[in-house]
Order: sequence, then C-alpha cells, then structure tokens
Amino acid sequence: MRRVALIYDARHAYDYQVMVGVARYIQEHPEFNVYLERDALKDQRLPPFSDWKGDGIIANFDHPQIAAAVSASKLPAVGFGSGYGWRSPWIPYFFTNNEAIAQMAADHFLIRGFCNFAFCGYVTNPINGWSHERERAFKRYLKERGRSCHVYRDRFKAPRRWAAEQQSIGEWLLSLPKPVALMAANDSRGQQVIEACRAFGLLVPEQVAVMGVNNDEMLCQLSSPPLTSIVQGTEKMGYGAAALLDRMMNGEKVRGQRITVDPAKVVTRYSTDLLAVQDDVVARAMMFVSANALKGIKVSDVTHAVATSRSGLEARFCKVLGFSVHAAIRRTQMDRVRSLISDTTLPLKQIAANSGFRSVQHMTTLFKKAFAQSPARYRLNLQRG
Repeated sequence: MRRVALIYDARHAYDYQVMVGVARYIQEHPEFNVYLERDALKDQRLPPFSDWKGDGIIANFDHPQIAAAVSASKLPAVGFGSGYGWRSPWIPYFFTNNEAIAQMAADHFLIRGFCNFAFCGYVTNPINGWSHERERAFKRYLKERGRSCHVYRDRFKAPRRWAAEQQSIGEWLLSLPKPVALMAANDSRGQQVIEACRAFGLLVPEQVAVMGVNNDEMLCQLSSPPLTSIVQGTEKMGYGAAALLDRMMNGEKVRGQRITVDPAKVVTRYSTDLLAVQDDVVARAMMFVSANALKGIKVSDVTHAVATSRSGLEARFCKVLGFSVHAAIRRTQMDRVRSLISDTTLPLKQIAANSGFRSVQHMTTLFKKAFAQSPARYRLNLQRG
C-alpha cells in the first residue's frame, strides 16, 4: 500500500476540483492509502510527519507554512496552486495556464460581437498574482484584436468593507460603455459583480455580460442570473499530480519542474447569454450560424439566409466582429468538436458527423490547426490527466 497525505482547503472549489482528479487516479490504482487533511490550510494543522511514516504528499503550496513543512519532511511530494506559491528546486508544482484562460474568455465574448470589454480583479498580494496575470493577458489579447479594456481592482481588503466595495464596483460599472463584456478574476468576483449590477439597476447580460473562472457550481448557480464560468484544468491537474507522485514513490527522480495545465472549456450560463451586435444584418447572420453551423452550412447559406451579398456581409463581419463568416462557422464547429471529445466517448467519425463535417480527415486537419494536436491525442491526454 502507498500511504499518501492530501493537504488542501475543502472550502475552495479550486482545491476540491484538484482532489476530484486525484480521486480518479486513486480509483484506478487501489493500492493507495489516503490520509486526508482537508482543513490544514485554514488553521495550519498538519499530519505528524515524524510519527506518520507515509510515502508521499500532495499539497496546496500557496501557503508557505504548509509548503515548508512538506518540504522539510523529505518525502516525495507534489505541490499545486495558483502559480504564485512556494517554489522548490526539487518539488514539482502544478498550476493553471492563466494566459489560455484569458484568451478563452476573450474569444467567448468576441464571437458574440462585443466591442466594449472590462476586467474586474483584485489588488495584487504575494499569492494572488494570478488575478493580475489574467488581467494582463485579457488586455493584451484584446489589444491585438483592436479592442481596449477597462480595469477595476479592489480597494478594500477586509470583508466588512463589502458595502463600500459594492458601491465602488457599482459606480465603476455605471461608468462603462454598454453593452460591456466583463471577465471577473474568479467566480467569487463574478458573483460580486452581478450583485453590484443588481444593486445599481444594471441588467445582466443585456448591459453587463459577466464571466468568472473556476466553475464553482454552487456559486455560479447562486448568482442571479447564473454565472458563466471557465473550467480550469483542475481535474487534469489532480490526476497528473497523483500520477507523477506515484512514479516518484517508485523511485523516479523528478526535479522541481513547474507544470502548467490548460483550461478545459467555458460553461455558458445566462450571465453571458447575449449576442451584442448592433448591426442587424450581422446579428441575424450570427444567429443563423449558431443554429445551423453543425449542419455543415457554407458561407453561401448564410448570405442567402440574410438576403445580402457575400462581399457585403464579409465587410460587415470584419468591421463589427473582426473575423470572417467562414471563421464564425468554423469556431462554432470546433467548440462543438472539443466539447464532444471532452465530454463523451463517441467515435471521431460520429463526432465529425455531429459537428457538420463530411469527413474525419477534414475535422482532424482543422482541429490540429486550432489546438495544436489531433482529436485523438487531445482525448488521450484528457484520459491520462
């Protein structure tokens, strides 16, 4: 039996989702014997390493005291966290790809035709640099596409100042051009933005479309309206951390590498359920694409549906959305393909047919161009964690 300590904060969706991935690996490898310390990050309680005689540790390394104690144990260990936690030359550390998270959020809004963008984050401290990193990446990605971004960072650190913070956020939201697409640093911030919108009479998503990060199911559903959110690669992270620790306990020598994990997908809920296109022709064309892209439509089908010329529609798309009609069709198809690969066991031939492609080869070529790997490899990597 392998005796492994799992040290995490059960109150946080991020930690919980990492543990879901760890649990999946453990179910596949029943020789693991687990020691759980779910609240160690809350009150700094740790397993008694001197008496425990365990074989390995997986721990959240965002808390220096936890990380230092784990490091001092000299046991095989793997850390995970926000990317701004303890750094060790010999302990590997998993964290999510904030650049890819920001790009995923921006693409979600761009395909819906938004021209105004905002980011609501936190004032930077030693362990939440992820907020500023997502902010920078979101702004940079939009700038490359000719869009600017308004930014809010909190001014009040204490929870008792929430009334003042809500007032500050609300006044900032009122000042933004509408409709605006807003990326929140995480789901908690997204829920706060929605509450500020309600308090200041702003409609979500009609005036302010809001997206969070983490896909904390409870928090997203408690928001009114429900909050769209990005699923980070936390389950894949947990599975990968457990697999790596298993190899380390079997004698594999691993340096303190830092391993980034890409986000999985956007879970769309009502808070971004809006097509923010003021050009009526483009709006009707996008609605047609959304409803019919998986049927294998062509650009000519779209132009016929909105009764306009191809050159005229292409010019409108480039002006309003910044991409072509053909690109809109392909993006919709690729989102569907990735979702089916991730969430089902359907064979690729059926996925191609369900996504509007006449052949697996054509779908595979486009998928590799979009995601830098084949559909089969993408699915295999998900299965391996």
